[in-house]
Parts: sequence; C-alpha cells; structure tokens
Amino acid sequence: MSLYDDWKQLCEMERSDAEYKKFWNGYFDKETAAYEKILGSGNNKISCTLKELADGFDMDVCEAVGFLDGINTSLKEELKLEELEADKPVEAVVDFEKLYLNMLRAKAPWLYSLKEWDGILTAEKRHAITKAFHSENTFVKEKTVGRNDPCPCGSGKKYKNCCGKNR
Repeated sequence: MSLYDDWKQLCEMERSDAEYKKFWNGYFDKETAAYEKILGSGNNKISCTLKELADGFDMDVCEAVGFLDGINTSLKEELKLEELEADKPVEAVVDFEKLYLNMLRAKAPWLYSLKEWDGILTAEKRHAITKAFHSENTFVKEKTVGRNDPCPCGSGKKYKNCCGKNR
C-alpha cells in the first residue's frame, strides 16, 4: 500500500462528528502554516525528500502526502502521488497564479486571504484572478428569439411564421 493510499484511508476513516472536526481542523492548521512558509519564502520550488518536507511543515509523512495531494493541480507538472515514498526526493514547481485560483475554487478563504500573498501576487493580479473565477462560474442566459420577433434568418417574416414554425 502506498503512502497516498494511507492518506486516502485516513481521510475516509469513520469518525464521530467531533473527531471528524478535530482531524480536519488540525490538518487545515498545518496546511495553512505550510502555505505561509511557501508564500513567505517566495520560493516556488519544492526540492527535498518527502520526510524533509513533512519535518519542515511540522507534519507526519502521511499529512505531507495530503498536502501534496492538495497542491498537486497547482504545480507546473503534477506529481505521481502513488509513487511517493518517505526517503525519495520530491521535485515540484508551484504555479502561484494557478494556486490562488485553485484556492478560490476550493472555497478556502483561510488560504487565499493569507497576508503572504502580498509578496507573491499584486492586489490587482489577485483581483483579476478572482474576477476571472467569478465569471467562469456565472451563467449567462443567451437571448432567445421570441415568437413575434423578426426571424433571424433575414426573411422579414415573424419567427413563428418562418424558422420557428415547426417548434
């Protein structure tokens, strides 16, 4: 069984509501601290063993795999999570714009509102990414032709007597 499978099993384990909240709140605190370190350093490269990454973020190895699972889609080249081992090197480059967008998609304000973003992306850039995110999730109803409107084919007839006759 891989470390990634261990992480998935840990996430899916049956717990009471109180234990569930405790587990995830503890993980999210560690995840937030990890992002503060990454963003605070301004370095978008991760180059160390999984064990060193876990130690640097004050996590156990399984939690570090969970962190990499969360950041994986924000990397320039995704990691093969199933192949991660504690003593093998992890080489990754974070795309900060994609990371910010993915934090918006995950509805994680505790992450996308970190003050450390100020040194990474300008306020204008974050606003542009947020605007693009909201526009991709906004449904725009296309204008439909009314029965008594002129037919869009240009015949001069009403739509109901032309292209819309058999509708």
